[in-house]
Amino acid sequence: MKKITKRWIIVLMIVTLIIVPFGSSALAQEFFEAKEPEGGEMIYDFVVLRPVGIIATAVGSIFFVVSLPFSALGDNVDAAKEKLVKDPYKFTFERPLGQF
Repeated sequence: MKKITKRWIIVLMIVTLIIVPFGSSALAQEFFEAKEPEGGEMIYDFVVLRPVGIIATAVGSIFFVVSLPFSALGDNVDAAKEKLVKDPYKFTFERPLGQF
């Protein structure tokens, strides 16, 4: 009796582990629908977020230059450049207006 129950539990676990990833990917499609930004979002982006992004890019560049010797010693110059310079730059200059 215990052998049959144990087999059913194992079969149920295997089936669950196979089916669950397919269900989560189907749900993920729902959350990635892009919507057209409204005028207020575009104004807020232009007036508030873009200047903050420019400041973040400048400050990140300064901190990158200051931390460059330590990043070079730690062999993570690319990671530091990505997080301190490229990410703020992309946020400020490469994304469409009103999409954040």
